[in-house]
Amino acid sequence: MRLVATKTIREGSELAKTIYNDNGQALIQRDTKLTKRMLKRLQHLGVTYAYIKDAFTEDIMIKPPIPEELRIEAIQMVKTSFADIQKQGTNKNPYLFEKTSNRMADMVSSIVSEVKNQDEVISILSDILISDDYIFNHSINVTIYALALATELKLPAKKIEQIGLGSMLHDVGKVFIPEPILNKRNRLTNHEFDIIKTHSEEGFNFLRKSSAVPLLVAHCAYQHHERLDGSGYPRGLIGNEIHTFGKLLAVSDVFDAVTSNRVYRDAMLPHEGLEILYSGADSLFDREMVEAFRKTIAVYPNGITVELSDGRVGIVVKQNKNLFERPVIRILKEFDEDVAPYDIDLAVVLNVMIVNCDLSVADKI
Repeated sequence: MRLVATKTIREGSELAKTIYNDNGQALIQRDTKLTKRMLKRLQHLGVTYAYIKDAFTEDIMIKPPIPEELRIEAIQMVKTSFADIQKQGTNKNPYLFEKTSNRMADMVSSIVSEVKNQDEVISILSDILISDDYIFNHSINVTIYALALATELKLPAKKIEQIGLGSMLHDVGKVFIPEPILNKRNRLTNHEFDIIKTHSEEGFNFLRKSSAVPLLVAHCAYQHHERLDGSGYPRGLIGNEIHTFGKLLAVSDVFDAVTSNRVYRDAMLPHEGLEILYSGADSLFDREMVEAFRKTIAVYPNGITVELSDGRVGIVVKQNKNLFERPVIRILKEFDEDVAPYDIDLAVVLNVMIVNCDLSVADKI
């Protein structure tokens, strides 16, 4: 299978992975031949890329970090839980929220088990799921990224469970933001953005009053927008004033935000998301966190088309552990000429490197 920009997919191409909505309903089934209407619909929904079938890449497999059924179940649970919290308002029923937090803790345990048993790095999380409610999909994606990062950092099991629950609840304060502002598609005014920014403190104040969650979980909501140089919010904390969980969540939150499909912009690819993080390392983000995070994700996901420094073009076949920027490539073109496919391992062939993997590169094949 190949990862291709939806705006460049040719009519008649066969879909290689089923596309679901966040209710678990299949919108377009695997093996479906895509029509012009389907492709326009995907673009309208903000789907930047999709996997299609290709005769030269039938053996390329994409393994999700957690089963899609579990991910959809987790999204639905967060959606239901946030709706319940919104109905209760700040005068929450402690018993009801205790039940909510217990369900979330159980879900975190299930996700932790899946992430720890995952031999492969995390590929793109927004590739086959269309969500009408970004916040819920984002909450689960951030949880997966944060748990993978916490595991890479070798944090104690108890702290990993706490960061998982904190990640799932990091945006809970958004349920207290007026929906017209929260869901506004046009540019926010300065006043509206100031209201959006209150979600960190609103979430913290809600969670800290609950005996059902540790205070550190509340601080995940409080500090995930803090930045090392003091430019973050709500408190403008600097350096080590920010808790480890806050630094960890900042990396996971920003990476998912920029690599997710949004109605107002295309999703970035993982290497572009990493460039955002590295550009802010030491000033906005903890460099150790960024370096560790890079080891948990596929910088160049399986199935993506890449161009090498010597002009060859091919598709990523598989990852090399601990050398994720140098995967195995299936060469399909040399000097703009089609060639019989063959694989090269960039961990072995060191005199070439990937110079381009914009989704438009796929047009060269």
